[in-house]
Amino acid sequence: MKYALITGANKSIGFETARQLLQHGFYVYLGSRSLENGQQAVAQLHAEGLTQVEPVQIDVTDAASVAAARQAIGQKGTGLDVLINNAGISGGGVPQTAIDTPVATFKEVYDTNVFGVVQTTQAFLDLLRASAEPRIVNVTSGLGSVSLNADPTWKYYAVKTAAYGSSKAALNMYTIVLAYELRDTPFKVNAVDPGYTATDFNHHSGPGTVPDAAARVVKAALLAPDGPTGQFFSDDNAPETGLSPW
Repeated sequence: MKYALITGANKSIGFETARQLLQHGFYVYLGSRSLENGQQAVAQLHAEGLTQVEPVQIDVTDAASVAAARQAIGQKGTGLDVLINNAGISGGGVPQTAIDTPVATFKEVYDTNVFGVVQTTQAFLDLLRASAEPRIVNVTSGLGSVSLNADPTWKYYAVKTAAYGSSKAALNMYTIVLAYELRDTPFKVNAVDPGYTATDFNHHSGPGTVPDAAARVVKAALLAPDGPTGQFFSDDNAPETGLSPW
């Protein structure tokens, strides 16, 4: 059996990712900032007959919370095969301008979307190293593509999010560097854009479905030993190849 930790998994794409990994035979540590919300999510999965799952309280912005989650999972002796850094915040709606967005908003968004990912990844890296096929999936956004944001022909060119988009661009760079540092190991480290999906995150304005979005994340979690690493997967940005420009 393989074991996965998903942050921000009590609802939406994270929750559906947990469901799909369970259907693939994984044991899932369902990470949630609120333990109560995590317990409710786990209860729903149990009601569906998916029982190899338990809640883990983890606030990726809180070093003590991340350390406690690492200790709790480590004490179980199961190890960890997959880490899915899914927790993220938008910092508000569109437009989110470079001129007027408060610095406090930038700091809040980066604290979750960038520093939270770094903190969580570093905390669990030792458990992942013990796995024969470790996988790290960083859930990003097409809005984090610097190349496409500069391309007037891109379908989302007019959607500019100064804090959110730049945080995902920073996350993408972290993914590249991490994959490079782990290039001679069994790790596969990739960024995945789930696509413009109808969720609470965007007031259900996206055309994509949550199951399809989660399937993209799961695909990266299930990469074979000869699979790619250090890639930016996006069926939305690049439907022909599935590989987005950075």
